[in-house]
Amino acid sequence: MFSGFLGERMLGGEVLLNMGLLVACYVYVLLIIVISGKMESILQISRKSSRKFLHAMIGNLPFVIPFFSYNSFPLNFPFLVAAPFVFVTFLASPYSPSKRISEKMKGLADISEEGHQLGLVFYAVSYTFLALFFSAKPYVIAAGVLPMAYGDASASLVGEKYGKRRYRIFADKSLEGSVAMFLVSFLGFVVSLVFFSGLYSFSVFDMLFAALAVALVATLAEASSPLGVDNITVPVLSALVFLLLSGGL
Repeated sequence: MFSGFLGERMLGGEVLLNMGLLVACYVYVLLIIVISGKMESILQISRKSSRKFLHAMIGNLPFVIPFFSYNSFPLNFPFLVAAPFVFVTFLASPYSPSKRISEKMKGLADISEEGHQLGLVFYAVSYTFLALFFSAKPYVIAAGVLPMAYGDASASLVGEKYGKRRYRIFADKSLEGSVAMFLVSFLGFVVSLVFFSGLYSFSVFDMLFAALAVALVATLAEASSPLGVDNITVPVLSALVFLLLSGGL
């Protein structure tokens, strides 16, 4: 009886720790949203740069996922981190059924409208999809999210400032921006693999070819996707390519 009681106490404590980490993730995301919304007025930073800052900072969440001990059905805390923001970003978009709520989230709405009107919604959907199926393998989520978070942000900023060689498939792109996308996606994902290899049993060296493929696919998906849709194509395709080439780990 005592051992059963002790087990229940430990289980309850573990759930509380997961809930505490969940709340910390919510606070982090909301803080990043607030900061992004204020960057233009306080720091004189463009809305585009604010949106890329938001993308990049949200992309750090896969590094927290290994510390959740409940990461599969029916209690998937990483999924619970991501899912609410599908609704939050949609309510902040021009398609919100409540203009009152949209007005209250004007900072996030302004950032959303600077890019594709549903771009942040698509980003949240992709994140939620990956968290639902791969929370037990956060490096797979990182393969999808980090190229979108840091690679796409770098492509946009480098392309805007240094882009000379332009090309167009569905949207106007630059060769310089695409090169930045590839390099930052590769380096960012390799750094994440170094981090995850300390927690999971795999060799970073063995994953280098998969990381190169992830960066290449992410770059091609970003270059060939209509504006905003890359928030779905880049994360999903990058994660699938990593899964295929890494043997599922």
